[in-house]
Amino acid sequence: MSKTPRFLVKVFLYQIEPEIWRRFSIPATATFKQLHDAVQHSMGWEDRHWHEFRHGKGKRLLDVIGPDHEEVEKGDNFQEESTVTLKDFVGRRHFPIRLLYRYDFKDEWIHEIAIEGRTEEGEGDLPILLEGERACPPEDCGGAFGYMAALNGDLMWLDDGYDPARFDPGKVKFTKRRRRK
Repeated sequence: MSKTPRFLVKVFLYQIEPEIWRRFSIPATATFKQLHDAVQHSMGWEDRHWHEFRHGKGKRLLDVIGPDHEEVEKGDNFQEESTVTLKDFVGRRHFPIRLLYRYDFKDEWIHEIAIEGRTEEGEGDLPILLEGERACPPEDCGGAFGYMAALNGDLMWLDDGYDPARFDPGKVKFTKRRRRK
């Protein structure tokens, strides 16, 4: 039995120090909708807000892949996320391939995604978490600015049970989930 081709993906949050990141493998046949689900699971987000992927040349990230919804800015070149596979997106490009993932347009969580290369790590049709560091910020905490202010003691919303340094990769379970919106 041959292994399913997979990509190695690293995700990290912008504007957070120390860095919060995850690395996982995902089937090359996965759609961007499935990549969205993988980011949600790996980071610990609850999929309560809209999102989009942005890519393009240089600093001009005008091409958008995402759900076809009025909340999502369409940009110059929009593609619906359930129709674009990672394999098709990668094509013959050289690794690493970088793109932005925006989540929660109000709090404006910006993640960088790097498709680092092909990998033999993992099999099956679900992503596999390989490593990561630090706990994901809670949903609706004010974005990177609000989160960093809370960590610095300037805002007092953090739950006593929340430990920003704690991340247990063994607790991340990738499943097929339905959209809750």
